[in-house]
Amino acid sequence: MANIKDLKKKIKSTKSTYKITKAMKLVSAAKLAKAQSRILSLKPYSEELQKTVKKMTAVVSGYSNPLLNETQTSHSILLVISSDKGLCGSYNSGLAKKVRLFLKENSHLNFKVSFVGKKVKDLIAKEVEVGEHFKFVKNEPTLEELRLVAEKIATQFKLSEVGKVFLAYNTFYSAMNYVPVVKQILPFTLSDAERDSMAGNLQEYKYEPSAESILDVLIPEVYFNSINTALLDSIASEHGARMVSMENASKNCSQVIKKQTLKMNKLRQAAITTELSEVVSGAESLKG
Repeated sequence: MANIKDLKKKIKSTKSTYKITKAMKLVSAAKLAKAQSRILSLKPYSEELQKTVKKMTAVVSGYSNPLLNETQTSHSILLVISSDKGLCGSYNSGLAKKVRLFLKENSHLNFKVSFVGKKVKDLIAKEVEVGEHFKFVKNEPTLEELRLVAEKIATQFKLSEVGKVFLAYNTFYSAMNYVPVVKQILPFTLSDAERDSMAGNLQEYKYEPSAESILDVLIPEVYFNSINTALLDSIASEHGARMVSMENASKNCSQVIKKQTLKMNKLRQAAITTELSEVVSGAESLKG
């Protein structure tokens, strides 16, 4: 049974942990506000950009772009965007589970799995064929660093070394709601239904200089923007997950402190009662 001295040590240790988790929660909340602003301001642009390119692609016949070309090779790339740090709940484990399921469902493709962030890599490295692990000067890459990653993957696609490119990441909805997803980013294609529905409504549009010239600029931008949006989604989701995780940890610390303090007080009270009983018993024995 724990004595008062041991309980004091536990309470002191738990209070130190509480201070750390509380500070980490505040830091994550501040970072989340900034990350949330970035991703929410980018998503409308990203969605409109994709719509524009899909509309133009639907009405332009005979257009060809290296990022649209489908090849017959089964070699594919899956780029997984996770975190470098832990203490963020199920953020990484949930994404790892999604990646495992996706690879199982697409076993007909020969995947090489590349990584941004190391946590998911640590979880699944022994189960997959590991490609490149992209590292940056800081935790969050600059646009220039991210463009180098995008260009490196696009070059492999253009040379037909890989036939498809997929992204796996956590998409951000709110601080408490993020969902792991896997989506294809290359080749950039439209389904027949999408093409037919868009082509029927866009015949009156005219493009200057030409639809082909505009698409040559916009399609690479859509591809890069897909990776950039996924990265910002992942960053916002990570900060939200860590903030919630640290909030729960702080609450648990508070409960432990209260429980251990109550237990210590009961032991202290019992010790005082025992001492008083001994003093009274000693006094009574002297009288007798």
